[in-house]
Amino acid sequence: MEKKWKILHWIIIINFVLQILNGMYQVILWGGGITLLSGSTELTFDEMVTRRLYAIETWIAIVGLSIYLAIVYRDKLKA
Repeated sequence: MEKKWKILHWIIIINFVLQILNGMYQVILWGGGITLLSGSTELTFDEMVTRRLYAIETWIAIVGLSIYLAIVYRDKLKA
């Protein structure tokens, strides 16, 4: 039974990491890799909203992974 929980644990972590990487890809490289410094004037409203939604999704995945790891490893984190 312990092995099943360990597999589930790693599936959850890998899922969060893939979500984070996908979100970063969508925010940074999507649409030709336009950075928002000077390229923000070239984006349409829909593209800007899409990038912002992916950025929010990425932050939610980062927070979710952090909370999950803090809960799972809370005994090891106590000093």
